Formats: sequence, C-alpha cells, structure tokens
Amino acid sequence: MNATVRCILILLALLGTGMARAADGSTPQAGYDAAKAQADARYGEDRKLCADESSSAQRMQCLRDAKQEHERALAAAAAKLDAANKSAASAAACSDCGKVTAVSVTEKDGKGSAVGMIAGGVAGALLGHQVGKGTGRDVATIAGAAGGAYAGNKIEGKMNKVKTWAVTVHFDNGSQRVYSFDHDPGMAVGDPVKAAGDGIVRR
Repeated sequence: MNATVRCILILLALLGTGMARAADGSTPQAGYDAAKAQADARYGEDRKLCADESSSAQRMQCLRDAKQEHERALAAAAAKLDAANKSAASAAACSDCGKVTAVSVTEKDGKGSAVGMIAGGVAGALLGHQVGKGTGRDVATIAGAAGGAYAGNKIEGKMNKVKTWAVTVHFDNGSQRVYSFDHDPGMAVGDPVKAAGDGIVRR
C-alpha cells in the first residue's frame, strides 16, 4: 500500500466519522442530505489526491477506489434514511400503542343483597320484640327490624368486598389514560399495550 492510498484511507475514516454525526440530523431527510454532502465533498478531495499519483495506472486505480467508497457512503446513507422512514411510519401507524406506567389495586365494600336485609331484619325484630310490653313492644319490634335490616345489609357488604385494578397507560402520542378492571388484568409497569375499544390489550 503506497503512501497516497494510506492517506486516502485515513481521510476516509476521519470523514466517515463526521458523516455519521452529520447523518444524525433533526429529520431523516436532513440527515441524508448532510451525509450526501459530506460524501460528495470527500469524493472531490479523493479525486484531487488521485491526480498526484505518479502513473496513469495508479491514478485510474485511485479514482476507481474513490468512486467505490463514494458509492458505498451514499448507499449507507440511503439505507439509514430508509430505515428511519420505516421506523417513523411504524410509529405513526401505532398511535394507539403505549406502555403501562402504573398499576394499583383498591378495595371497597360490596353491596348487600335482600337476603342480608331480611336476615338482619328478622334478627332485629326478634330482639326488639323482647323489649317492653304492649305498644312499646310493637315499636321496639319495628325499630329492631329496621336496624337489623340496615346492619345485615352492611355486614353482608363487608363480607363481599370488591377489588378494582387501575392501570395507567402512557401512549406514544403523548396522551395518558387510566383503565379500570374488576379482575386482575395481569399487567405490570413497563408492559407494551395497545388500546382496543374501551380497554387495552398486550402487544
């Protein structure tokens, strides 16, 4: 490898780093344009270096190598642009996609049924009936039945506690929403999900 070729290779490595940095533009197209401009400039410098070769054969070989490197750089930039465009299209196609950011469980008393009210009312009436005599006993029986029904309803509600799972999702479009479940959805923080109707499903 002669000195000229070595210089070209070193220059390619240095300019390649600059091209990679330039390719990280604010948009995929801007990155491609910057990479292409860098590759074109490098190609121009390489051709000038080739003109200094001592023989026509060496100059032709140098020009072929320079052209090959130029085409390779353009192909790499085009491939990166294509990949970035596909990634952007995929993200846009999944505007309903997101990730779970929080999962919490709350528990509250359930609703009592008529059975609990009746059972409590009967028990309360029996206890009330044992108090006083005559009209007083009747009043106590009625009061006992009402209080017993209320207590029976509350007791049954506490026995039938209800759990609710709240799953917070942060979507790729920047929005956030909380979904409620009456059963364990089996989701954890970090899980990728997608909106489906009024709920969410795993991706």
